[in-house]
Amino acid sequence: MVKYIAVAGTMGSGKSSLVKFLCNRYPDIRPFYERNEENPYLEDFYREMGKWAFHSQVYFLTLKFRTHQLLDACPQTVIQDRTIYEDAEIFAENLHQRGILAGRDYEAYRRLYQTIRNSINPPDLLIYMKTNLTTVKKRIKKRGRAFETAIDPDYLKGLNELYKKWIERYKKEGISPVVEVDAGSMDFLHNLVDRINLLETVEKHL
Repeated sequence: MVKYIAVAGTMGSGKSSLVKFLCNRYPDIRPFYERNEENPYLEDFYREMGKWAFHSQVYFLTLKFRTHQLLDACPQTVIQDRTIYEDAEIFAENLHQRGILAGRDYEAYRRLYQTIRNSINPPDLLIYMKTNLTTVKKRIKKRGRAFETAIDPDYLKGLNELYKKWIERYKKEGISPVVEVDAGSMDFLHNLVDRINLLETVEKHL
């Protein structure tokens, strides 16, 4: 039985929309959404990444750990909007590769991540929202969040490349079954054929 479903994907990939859609389709599934608005460092981070990267990333990491404690305690099937793996393997790693999160801050972050990762259960199913950079930029612009519209395009490009590498590692390690959704072309909210195809694919794993 699938107890823990996770939805992964970069900014603007449609993760939250998919979580809402699946919860409407399967009312017994409880959603756990990403709670970006709770991060008191986020807007500062996007203005001055070098100054606030460590604070922001550690806050997200501990918030994810708390979310894992809640979903582990939940008796029903749960679905999570973004995994703890993405926080470390993609977002923090992107900052490290760009020289923004470096040295002892990065090492301290990685040690904390590994400790938390070793203490939590992996997903029973991962749904990966695969998309391209052009689509991501359009969606970020459309939703109009002030702190997102000012993001450096190179930062978004780095995220996209790291996602491609991460999902291949995830599959190779066999952490859980993976369903890949072409989020750039599939419109499961408005296109009936896409909706049916998505549900048929997901239901094979439920």
